[in-house]
Amino acid sequence: MRVAVAAAAVALAAMACAGGADAHPHGTTYTMLGDGIALERTALELVVPADNALPWAFVEGTVNDPVDGYPVIIQVHERGGEPARFAQVDVGEDGSYEWRVRVLSVDGGVETRALVGAYDVTVFKVVHAHGDAGQA
Repeated sequence: MRVAVAAAAVALAAMACAGGADAHPHGTTYTMLGDGIALERTALELVVPADNALPWAFVEGTVNDPVDGYPVIIQVHERGGEPARFAQVDVGEDGSYEWRVRVLSVDGGVETRALVGAYDVTVFKVVHAHGDAGQA
């Protein structure tokens, strides 16, 4: 599985975290939903520097063995838990998805920064369950 959170010139990190006190541990978990399907939850970190010069950030990836009719849900929260952005995106025929978010706007020479700092990103996908413990 490949999930990328990226932006040209926006620093980011997708870090595996060994647990601990982090309210949103980084990594992937599965929850069985029944009828052979599972909810795949992947947690990532997005860091948007204050000096970022490009307008877009994006979340992209591939859903391995997606269940038809279920979109990908993307949640972006500030480190304190406050919601910053939410999105629902369709899964392509090849299993791919992409969501773009404007992080910088320039209007009449005035910059507006929609996102600055560190954010917790959670990506939810509905997949066909395989193997033990519902892992897809």
